[in-house]
Amino acid sequence: MSAFSLLWSIDRNYVLILLMKEVYLDNAAATPVDSRVLRKMIPYMKNEYGNPSSLHFKGLEAKRAVIVAREKISKIIGGSPFEIIFTSSGTESANLAIFGVAEQYKNIGKHIIVSSIEHAAVFESVKKLQKLGFKITFLKVDAKGYVDLDELKKSLRRDTILVSIIYANNEIGTIQKISQISKIIKTYRNNNNLPILHIDACQAPCLLSMNAGSLGADLLTLNSAKVYGPKGVGLLFKNKRITISPTILGGGQERGLRSGTENVAGIIGFTEALGISDKMRASETKRLSAIKKYAIQKIYGKYPEAIFNGDTENGLASIINVSIPSKVAERMVLDLSIKGVCISSGSACIQADSEKPSRVLSAIGLTRERALASIRISMGRETTKKDIDYLMKYL
Repeated sequence: MSAFSLLWSIDRNYVLILLMKEVYLDNAAATPVDSRVLRKMIPYMKNEYGNPSSLHFKGLEAKRAVIVAREKISKIIGGSPFEIIFTSSGTESANLAIFGVAEQYKNIGKHIIVSSIEHAAVFESVKKLQKLGFKITFLKVDAKGYVDLDELKKSLRRDTILVSIIYANNEIGTIQKISQISKIIKTYRNNNNLPILHIDACQAPCLLSMNAGSLGADLLTLNSAKVYGPKGVGLLFKNKRITISPTILGGGQERGLRSGTENVAGIIGFTEALGISDKMRASETKRLSAIKKYAIQKIYGKYPEAIFNGDTENGLASIINVSIPSKVAERMVLDLSIKGVCISSGSACIQADSEKPSRVLSAIGLTRERALASIRISMGRETTKKDIDYLMKYL
């Protein structure tokens, strides 16, 4: 095929996609920005554009906006405003938590515990620390993705400084028993108040309780792009009882823990998005649970051989991970995209490799063949049963 023919083919398919119905079912990767969020952000892009570190009135206006945002978020997730650290993403927040604890407590211990189904931001961070001499325990999970609590108890030791667990898994939707995990850690803690518990809650705010105190979290990460806020902003909740070392140095913003000029417009949008998600949580959980049940019935009706991964009944109402043995995941994703449907074959945060099965799916015991035949359907506020019907027309 000539270059001209290839470009024509691509352009023609793009035009066809534009003319077709669009069904977005990849909300676990990124959510659209809520129009109410965007309206809150615009003034801070056009008029209130000052640097919060500046002493003049423009800077003071921006600083005041960030202070108010911090106060609002602390009321939503618990704790005090001074326990909120703004970052550029969930990944940066997780890195600050992992490397910040490792650097701060390395003279006390170098043992860290994580689950085998952590997000890449946590998993790759501890793998890096492993190369630097830290000892990492990767907790096994069962077929539904739940951490083995007995193994957690047995893995804790005197030099354990950190336990990091994902609250709701981004690929299979499994919701960990965080309260039980927190209780185990609190019971074990030594005179140094270690280990510290870090919870990756990036997938949780729209559908799960987010009170850091109730969860027992010392550190908790969130990502604006997963709650109908703008990309490029996240946060780390840090309990005032613990200390961590900064990973980005510079002007000393965020009380010296995360240098760099604050993304004021992004912070304002993130705050609004979290507030909206908090108010809609109960109704959205109920609505999406019904749509999820409907989707599972439709998939079973068309593909009786389909196998659902994770805890279908008790997992996130927004995520369905299913293996269809007669299909290839990557092919399904591309074919559906041409029809205007967006789904995923796994986490969007991992470089695509069609020959390599998902680490998460392998951890819950899937064979290579079954893992490579798995797709993720992640629903959101705009998802309806009609969207599921359209998906099933081409799946």
